[in-house]
Parts: sequence; C-alpha cells; structure tokens
Amino acid sequence: MPHDTPLISTIVGGLVLAFIFGALAHRLRMPPLVGYLIAGVLVGPHTPGYVADQSLAPELAEIGVILLMFGVGLHFSLKDLLSVRGIALPGAVAQIGFATLLGWGLGALMGWPTGGGLVFGLALSVASTVVLLKALQERRLVETERGRIAVGWLIVEDLAMVLALVLIPAAASIGGGHGPVEPLSAGLNSLLGLDLGIGGMIAMTLVKVALFVALMLVFGRKLIPWMMHRIAHAGSRELFRLGVLAIALGVAFGAAKLFGVSLALGAFFAGMVLAESELSHRAAQESLPLRDAFAVLFFVSVGMLFDPNILLDRPLPILATVFIIVIGKSVAAFLIVLAFRKPAGTALTISASLGQIGEFSFILAALGVELGLLPEEGHDLILAGAIISIILNPLLFFLCDRMRPVLEGARREEAVADPASAADAGAAQEQVPPEDDAVRPTTLAGHAILIGYGRVGRIVGQNLKSSGTPFLVIEDSDKRIGELKAQGIEAFMGNAVAQETLDLANLSAARSLAIAIPNAFEACRIAEQARSVNPSILIVARAHSDAEVDELKQYGADTVIMGEREIALGMVDRLAQVHHESVSYEDRQEPATIIPTGTAPPERE
Repeated sequence: MPHDTPLISTIVGGLVLAFIFGALAHRLRMPPLVGYLIAGVLVGPHTPGYVADQSLAPELAEIGVILLMFGVGLHFSLKDLLSVRGIALPGAVAQIGFATLLGWGLGALMGWPTGGGLVFGLALSVASTVVLLKALQERRLVETERGRIAVGWLIVEDLAMVLALVLIPAAASIGGGHGPVEPLSAGLNSLLGLDLGIGGMIAMTLVKVALFVALMLVFGRKLIPWMMHRIAHAGSRELFRLGVLAIALGVAFGAAKLFGVSLALGAFFAGMVLAESELSHRAAQESLPLRDAFAVLFFVSVGMLFDPNILLDRPLPILATVFIIVIGKSVAAFLIVLAFRKPAGTALTISASLGQIGEFSFILAALGVELGLLPEEGHDLILAGAIISIILNPLLFFLCDRMRPVLEGARREEAVADPASAADAGAAQEQVPPEDDAVRPTTLAGHAILIGYGRVGRIVGQNLKSSGTPFLVIEDSDKRIGELKAQGIEAFMGNAVAQETLDLANLSAARSLAIAIPNAFEACRIAEQARSVNPSILIVARAHSDAEVDELKQYGADTVIMGEREIALGMVDRLAQVHHESVSYEDRQEPATIIPTGTAPPERE
C-alpha cells in the first residue's frame, strides 16, 4: 500500500505546519489562527517548497466549514440575543450596511462590477467568531453587559451571513457572474413557459429555504434530540460521538442535495436544533476535537489561496482594506453604540471586538470567486486584510482599554460643565446605569477555591456551602457562572491555568484548593502554580488513572482521588455489609467529608 498519497500528505503537511506556526503565534501572544493561515501560505502554490494537493484541500475545507457552522448553531442562544435585541439587531444591521458600502466603494474605485463590490463589502463587514469569543473570554467580559452585546451582535452578523450564502448564488447574474440555475424556476420555465427571471430565482430559493427551516423546526427539533437521547441511553460514547458527527454532516449534505441550500446553512440549523436538547453541551464536547482539526485544515486551505506577492504589488488597496476593517467598522460600531446611549466603555469594547474578519469572510470570498463575481485580487485582499486585522486586534483592545478612562472622564466633565443639559444628563444617568464591568479580586481569606463546577465540582460546592465553609468557584462555562451567581456563590469566569485568573481568587491567602476538572494536564499546571504561590495550601485533585495520580502528586497535589477506585471501594463497602461483618481492605482511602470546625464528622453507612 503506498504511503505517499495526496490525501495523507495534505492532511499531515497541513496539520504539522499549522501546529508549528500556531504554537509560534501563541508564543508571540497572537491568535493561533494567524499561524494556521501562514502555514497554508507555505504549502500553497505561491511559495517554494512542498505544495499540498489543490483539489483535496478545498474538500477538506468544506468539512471544516460544516463543522464550524454546526458549532455556531450549538452555541446559538435565542435567549441571549433577545436580551440585547434592542441594540444588537439594529446596530449589527447598520454596521453591516456601512461596511458593505465602504467595500463596494473601494471595489468601484478599482473597477470591479457591482456584484463583486457588494460581496467584497459583505466579507469585510462580519467579524470572526473564533477571534471575538477568545478575546472576550481572555478579558473575562462574556458575562458583562458589553460582552453580551458583543455576542448578540455577532449572532446577528452570523445570521445575516447565513442568509447571504443563500441569496448570493441565486442573485449572481446581477453582478455579471455565472450563478447556478435554480432547478425549480427552470422547471416552471420549461413546462409552463414562465420566465421568472432573477426575482423568481430568489423567490424560489427562499421558498425552498423556508421549507427546509420549517421541516427542521417542526420535525427536526423533535427527531434529532430524540435520536441523541436514544443513543446516549445506549451507553456507548463512541456511538454518541458518531451520532453527533452523522447529524452534522448528514443534515448539511441532505439540505444541499434536497433543498439546494448551502452546506453551511444545513449544518447551522442542525446545531441550532440540537442546542435545545439537554445533551447539547455533551455534543459540543464530543465533536470539539474533530471540529477543531478540520477547522485548522479550513484555515490552512484558505492560506493556500493567498498570494503574498500582493503585499508588494498592491500595497495601497491592502491599506484601504485594512482601514475599512480596523478603522471604518470600529468607528461605525462605536458611534452606533453611543447613539443607543450606552457607556463609552461598552462602545469601545464593541468596536474593538468587531475590528477584524474571519471565517465567514473566507467563505464569502471563495463563493464570490467561484461564481465569477469577485476577482481573484479581491480574494487576496480579503485574506490579507484578515491576517493583518487579526494580528492588530490585541493592539486594538489595548488601545481601547487605555482610551476608556479618558473618554468616560471627558463625558462626565462635559455633563458637569454644561448646566443647561443638567436635566437631560440626569435623566440619561437614570436610564443608563453606570458601567462597572471590572472584575475585582475576591476579599475572602482562609477560604477554599473550587476549580470547575461540573458533576464533581457541584457536589463539592454543595458540601462547602452547607457546611458554611467560605469558598469561591473558577469556571469557564457561562451557564454555570450564571447559576452560581444566582445562588449567591462568588464565581470567576475564566481558565484557572491562567495566572491572572488564580490571582483574582486570592490564592496566597487561601487554605485549600479543590481541582475538580477532569483534564489532568491542566490540573497539573494549576497545582504547580498554586504550590509556587502558596506552599502551605492543601491541594486536592481528581484523576482517572494511576499515572495521573502520580503526575498530580509530582506537581504538588496533596491528595488525589481516583474516581474508579472510589467507586470500587464504595461497592465493596456495600457488599461487605451483606456478606461479612467486618472486613479490612488494602489501599483503602476513605473519601474526605468537608465539615466546619468543631463539628463531629458524620457516620459512614
């Protein structure tokens, strides 16, 4: 069997180089996405050396698009969107329209057709889901008001782009492209002699999309969750993971073949329908590794299409493109948010979040070139603008953080210096509560720190609360953070691996640390950092194997509980009550029960 096959070499070359340059980008405090794109440039036809297969890469990228859109659907929250609909919906629409006009104007200056300019503008108007969410999570802004507005704004942009993916092929002939003929309208033309024209094509496309959406909302939202529950009850993790992937890929492929809609739209609705199930979180976890792997191949394939010579040949159009993305979109979003009487800090956060482009931009660019609407130069400009804007995005957040106190102070001084508008300022102050999204360190001391609030962490937390032990929780799930705050439990959003997150928990003054997350690699890093900051702290962790137990103890954990051993000992205890009066067992570890000082421990049954 030959080992040097195009498929294997393309996957191996793409993933290996993506890992190398992604790690390098992360080391330089840039999003790994930049490294993936650069890896694609290196294996593309425009650079010397190894060249990946140009026909296989787009097909692998299509799987990445399907899984990316499925992930977007899984995280689609109608509740969060409705809570900020008053600003996110009109704000996103206005910002998309403004950026599209700027892109269309630049395309017109370069002599592009109307359709090409509109596709170019749309591609520049939508921000990257990956980059935006990562930036908000790193700054612990997801649970704040400005974070919710940014996420809601992003959802509206995603929905607008999903609609654009449906309408652009049907309307391709407007801009001089060679869009596909809509089968239903073509059949009516041949049977009845009715020439519906471009309007009929769009109408028929919308009818089929509406039929697909209706089927998914009426039958899919019942059938898909029912199937996943049946698979989950079968007790096979492999079947559950396979079922998730089968639903994502199967619905996307069926939607494309039966209803003529895009693979991306089908995957999005499959994820959105599954998101209503209680198993949505587990489905997202099970599909995440494969989703991430193919997403990396998607970005690599996008980089393969980029010609770096354009940086030297067309510097002015690139600067104009970057200006539209980083300055034009950001300024428009800033003014829109201020127009809705939101604080300057919120406006700055939204503007910085949207000052980049990503996944949907690449999909739109590829679709525009395929349909003959967008010139190859436009595709290269979009790719160059994406790479540069993603690199500049952390700097944009840094500048906004520095500008926020100045702008908020200037607005307060302006309100005080203008006595004529004192009444209006007072009314505005009543309508808009002062923004206080800054995350402050805890004031607790001698407390317990609980890392993770899943199935294990929830039991530990309930025990701590019932015993009156002061404690706080570090969790990276938005839903669980909201649940903890509703119970009056102090909680911090973020990854405990980050030192700044542990600093918020006042680690140096804590008495104990319970690491309840199942990831042993992250648990070892947390234990190592905690031990270096507070040598006397008690560290309790969980493990799934003897090797993990040894590793965690090596990195500073005092006590490591292995779940399988505790389950076995619990079963042995119960069996001993029936078969023996008293039995001693080797390697016996009594599970610790946290109790307040001065209270006798409960008897174990």
